[in-house]
This record gives sequence, structure tokens and C-alpha cells, in this order.
Amino acid sequence: MTTTTRLETTRLDQPRQYRRSLVPRPHYDPESFGRLSERIARFLGTARFLVYMTVFIIVWIVWNWFGPPALRWDPYPFIFLTLMLSLQASYAAPLILLAQNRQDDRDRVQYEQDRARTERTTADTEYLTREIAGLRVALSEVVTRDFLRSELQQILRELDTKDPTR
Repeated sequence: MTTTTRLETTRLDQPRQYRRSLVPRPHYDPESFGRLSERIARFLGTARFLVYMTVFIIVWIVWNWFGPPALRWDPYPFIFLTLMLSLQASYAAPLILLAQNRQDDRDRVQYEQDRARTERTTADTEYLTREIAGLRVALSEVVTRDFLRSELQQILRELDTKDPTR
């Protein structure tokens, strides 16, 4: 009996039940975080950001090179500046990737909607083409006014030739 109980708990066709962790995890709204990351990534890809970053770095270097010696916080090799730029890059890269993944998801949904719309349009076009072909076939069998007049005139001529009293 222990083997059946053990087999039931390790079934591979059932998802594993996760236990509650003793350490509370921070909760965040993924959608809000995604929107924020897109805004940051969008800003990082602008000329304005490049200008701001360039001005920031120039001010940093100029201040730490030519500023009063007592107020310089990052001397010549600018190690703290390098650390700041590395930290900024380490946060920017995942935010940009997150924004790209969200854009890929939106593009995938748009592609699926476009494909479905194209399939419906193609089906509608094929249906209308069949209907038009059916109408053309039906119209070729319908008597036109000119054909009816010519037939009536021919019948009148035949009646005139057969009935000499007229």
C-alpha cells in the first residue's frame, strides 16, 4: 500500500503542488512593472537620454578633475563613475529585454489577429467568387429582352408566311 501512495504523490502527469514559503516574497503587478520597464527602455533609446548621460559624465569628469581637491569624490581613474555606469547598464539590459519580450508578445497577438482576418477575407472572397460564377451561369440561361424580341419577331414572320389572309 505504501507503493501506491508513493506512486500517487510522484505522478508525472500532475503538476507539483508548491508549498508556501516561510519567507514572504514581495508581490508586484507584472503588468505595471512591464509598462514601467517599457517606459524606461523607450527613454533609454532616445537622443535626450544620450545627451543627459553625456552631460552627466562630462560634469562628473570635469568636477573630479578640476574641482576643489577637498570636494572631489572620484579621483582620476574614475572608479566610482565606472561602477555607476556598470550598474546602470546591468539594470538597463534586462529592462530592455523585458520591453522587447512584451513587444514580441503584442506582435504575436497582432500577427494572429491579422492571420485570422486574412483567412476570413479569403473565405469571403472565395464565397463571393463562387456566387458571382453561379450568377453568371444563371444569367446565361435567362432570356434577355433582345433575345425575346428577336424570337417574337421570328414567330410573327413565320405566322405571316403561313397565314396568307393577313
